[in-house]
Amino acid sequence: MDLTYPTEAEDFRAEIRQWLHSNLPDGWFDDGFELDGPGRHEFNATWPQKLFEGGWICATWPEEYGGKGLTTMQGVVLAEEFAAAKAPMRGDFFGDTLVGPTLLQWGTEEQKKEFLPGILNGTTRWCQGFSEPNSGSDLASLKTSAVLDGGEWVINGQKVWTTQGHHADYCFLLTRTDPEAKHAGISYMLVPMRQDGVEVRGITQPDGTAEFCEVFFTDAKCPVDNVVGGVNNGWKVANSTLAFERGQSATTGYRRFAEEYRLLVEQATANGTIDDPLIRQRLMEYYTKIQILRINGLRNLSATLNDSKDFSVIALGATNKMFWSEMHKAAMELALDIFGPESMLIETGPESGGWPGALRDKRREGYPVSSMMSSFFFSRSETIWGGTSQIQRNIVGERVLGLPKEPKPQQPTS
Repeated sequence: MDLTYPTEAEDFRAEIRQWLHSNLPDGWFDDGFELDGPGRHEFNATWPQKLFEGGWICATWPEEYGGKGLTTMQGVVLAEEFAAAKAPMRGDFFGDTLVGPTLLQWGTEEQKKEFLPGILNGTTRWCQGFSEPNSGSDLASLKTSAVLDGGEWVINGQKVWTTQGHHADYCFLLTRTDPEAKHAGISYMLVPMRQDGVEVRGITQPDGTAEFCEVFFTDAKCPVDNVVGGVNNGWKVANSTLAFERGQSATTGYRRFAEEYRLLVEQATANGTIDDPLIRQRLMEYYTKIQILRINGLRNLSATLNDSKDFSVIALGATNKMFWSEMHKAAMELALDIFGPESMLIETGPESGGWPGALRDKRREGYPVSSMMSSFFFSRSETIWGGTSQIQRNIVGERVLGLPKEPKPQQPTS
């Protein structure tokens, strides 16, 4: 593991830092700075365009598809500086982190020309249509179907846990195109959301958010050319998308948790819970795991730059999502113990929040839950989305460690 970055990377870091200072709102880097409601609204409306003009959205993409063609090292430095400045680095997460890379790997030239520009300039919003109500973690058992009718696919079925479905222009959707096959009967389609036959219902969460949606398709239409990777090849394409989802932020993910740790210590010091030896022990456990996450990120980066196939690094990649999500779930339970009864108080302050990771489509349904409590609720889902911890353990055990497969449930005898 190399803890130093090359000179050219540090020069690039200075360029990014200067751009951020020139383009973020006045006072952004001052201690205690926080945008008010109107200021946050204006920032959210104008920031994607600034990112696009600066060329920072999808900057690691090849230049021929609108990116800057940054090297891996430059992409890491870019992400680090935006994370350090607490500045959003993307127009649409699903577009530039999941769909875009998937199209670069699997899409036709026509699909790239049609969809990549909207991702780059932040004008097209996406949602993910994978999970279904009756499938659990067995994604390949999905029932949503697509039948070819002339020049378009006709789609019927239901998806659930479709984040941002109520805002999306397109859904990257897994559908069954061969009812006789399981994994080999699935196709990956780019389906327009704003059409008759697509109904989106927000599922209101305990904190009042409703960005988590269920989507109903009733004779919805999809152009025949919007299949990515070929008909009945969707399982392979979807696994690429899931790999992008699970492999992000190797050297920046820990920063969110480091800021959270700082806030926990601050509150514990203020209300005296810092004097409880068990609270102190749990705080140090959280701090230790944050440092492990930081160092493992550097190990993964070094392995990527050196094209290493070291087994320990492969195992780290497979366990990373499980590690941080379970770490954070425990940390937010610690937060409740530190804040105590104050945790239940609603928040009437600025909508921008103040707790890392809590700036989502919140404060709906008239219940202004605190940003800390919102993060607590969301942490419960982090061990589920992107691959549940139970399934991740099976993957690590069977595919990384080579352990025997989990026994199948015995079929009842007649």
